[in-house]
Amino acid sequence: MSRFEQHSFQGQRALIRVDFNVPLDAQFQITDDTRMRAALPTIQKVLSDGGSVILMSHLGRPKDGPTPKFSLQHLVAHLSQLVGRPVQFADDCIGAAAQAAASTLQPGSVLLLENLRFYKEEEKGDPAFAEKLSALGDVWINDAFGTAHRAHASTAVIASYFPKANRFFGLLMEAEVKSAERVLHQSEKPFVAIIGGAKVSDKILIIENLLDRATDIIIGGGMAYTFWKAQGKSIGNSLCEEDRLALALELLRKAEAKGVKIHLPADSTLADKFAVDAQTKNGDSGAIEPGWMGLDIGVRARADFRQVILRSKTILWNGPMGVFEMEKFQSGTRAMAEAVAEATQGGAFSLIGGGDSVAAVNQFGFAEKVSYVSTGGGAMLEYFEGKVLPGIAAVTA
Repeated sequence: MSRFEQHSFQGQRALIRVDFNVPLDAQFQITDDTRMRAALPTIQKVLSDGGSVILMSHLGRPKDGPTPKFSLQHLVAHLSQLVGRPVQFADDCIGAAAQAAASTLQPGSVLLLENLRFYKEEEKGDPAFAEKLSALGDVWINDAFGTAHRAHASTAVIASYFPKANRFFGLLMEAEVKSAERVLHQSEKPFVAIIGGAKVSDKILIIENLLDRATDIIIGGGMAYTFWKAQGKSIGNSLCEEDRLALALELLRKAEAKGVKIHLPADSTLADKFAVDAQTKNGDSGAIEPGWMGLDIGVRARADFRQVILRSKTILWNGPMGVFEMEKFQSGTRAMAEAVAEATQGGAFSLIGGGDSVAAVNQFGFAEKVSYVSTGGGAMLEYFEGKVLPGIAAVTA
């Protein structure tokens, strides 16, 4: 059992940093409550122990203080349904109103504070603001992996106002850290990292860090064409970072020196324009004619990559293989999802980390068929780049 599970929160006010930064439609209805549901096990554990829960989160990016459309008030009704009891709301996260609501909170009750980012001090990591937040609870629980890479007041700075015995990871945070640790430090070989997305520049650090750990790295998405062009191939009108060609060659050289196999897509689904009504054809990734661009991995690449995935024991997937938002260019990403699910069924450990890959496995219905789907895009990326995340260090340091 983890420290969180062993602890009894009876009679304690648990101040929990959650990530309720959920999408809302024009009527302020929640369109995806995944992040809210992910926090429920932590909330329920505190309540079932006989403790009370004070939830704090940010929502959106308010620029100038309190903004009605970014109010967490919009979440209260749905949150009450999810936790199965009425949720109280404090229309501020510090100050007299918040203090009064927190101090009179009865065991088994839930209080949601107003948006932390209505105060600029939150993102600045202001100690005085963090201290005011800390006064609301007896213990602090960080369950917001999605913001663990930010040294904000509520995610990191606040920790110093609680003794170490009163700082915890919630169950979601524990699961995220455990899954990431398993891939980075306890990976069974062969270990394949599937890295997609548009730009090499976004993924340089993660690729470099994985060169010491992975046996295979599959590169798909727009970034693959920078690697092809760096080797003197013709990529037509495909996406290319001209200022990263030397770097792409350097990464290929480093991989070869370390015995890591880099897999580039042999062929691509080509389009004559970036549009849903584009003309398409399959063609070699390194021999694309002018006027054509690669928008997905091709038929051979899907088969090649599938073989690599199926023989792997550890799989990390970050980034799609093509423009999967358009139906014509989602076959590659779907094929990867199918292969990862099949490998998982065969005993591999698979971690999907990063917004677009997560969106893809959810869209194609494979979320239940992989080992772990991370809730933190930027945080997971930085973790795999080898960085220390402030939100993790605040609990463990």
